[in-house]
Amino acid sequence: MAVTIHTLDLNFQGKTHAIASYLMRDGDVVALVESGPGSTLPALEAGLSSHGLSLRHVTHVLLTHIHLDHAGAAGRLAAYGAQVYVHPLGAPHLLNPEKLIASATRIYGERMESLWGEFLPVPQDQLHVVNDAQELAVGNLRFVALATPGHAEHHHAYLLEDICFSGDVGGVRIPGYPYLRVPMPPPELHIEKWRATLKRLREQKFSRIAPTHFGIYDDPVWQLHEVEKNLDAAERWLKQTMPSDPPVEELRASFTAWMEEEARQQGLDADVIKAYELANPLGMSADGLQRYWKKVVNTSGSG
Repeated sequence: MAVTIHTLDLNFQGKTHAIASYLMRDGDVVALVESGPGSTLPALEAGLSSHGLSLRHVTHVLLTHIHLDHAGAAGRLAAYGAQVYVHPLGAPHLLNPEKLIASATRIYGERMESLWGEFLPVPQDQLHVVNDAQELAVGNLRFVALATPGHAEHHHAYLLEDICFSGDVGGVRIPGYPYLRVPMPPPELHIEKWRATLKRLREQKFSRIAPTHFGIYDDPVWQLHEVEKNLDAAERWLKQTMPSDPPVEELRASFTAWMEEEARQQGLDADVIKAYELANPLGMSADGLQRYWKKVVNTSGSG
């Protein structure tokens, strides 16, 4: 019998369709893919409550990666008793999140608390390192973790039956629009690795895809193709823009103008554009592309 997957909307910054946590139950097992950030714990609790559950009922949390919007509340769920699963490169930062918090604070400054809330460490005896292609038995649920770099080195996608929980490598997609964006933040964006990830995901032949931003879709072939189109377009934009080495503020403005024009052409309304911006801040992608150009393309000589 196929497992039932519930999409919990974490209402990030008061906006629907920005961040999801995916809920599955098997008897006493209550599993989540993604914890969301600490700031959305009340929304997570409300979502669980609608299914007769509380934070204390969560037994397993599978994290696609450790960025704050995906993993920030994992330590709090561990404090309630949950076991937490993560990529080997992400595990040290969940045990001791000081560096991660310091890095994010440099970016977000005084907005850290309102955006992300608390980020508690995960105790070592509740933290499980998951290796590539490893099967996780969570009650009767059988997940397979796939190392999927490109967005971040510490990224996993999880396969369960016919569905792929794609984290951020499957792009950002808001329900109701045939439109997708690719989140490309620093410091680990790598377009060639991302292309290899897409090839690997296509080989799995799943029939549904569930990006963390946002929802479950039954057209993964289209979605992965759109991600690749976006990567190709970003690479072309880099080759046109970066040789003049524009200041970062000019770069952000140029990238934002490009994305906003795309949104207008797609007929996205203001609420949907806001959800895209919360899920995938355009300035962050501009910064990631700049770093990728300088640290990867120029270094390799492939630009």
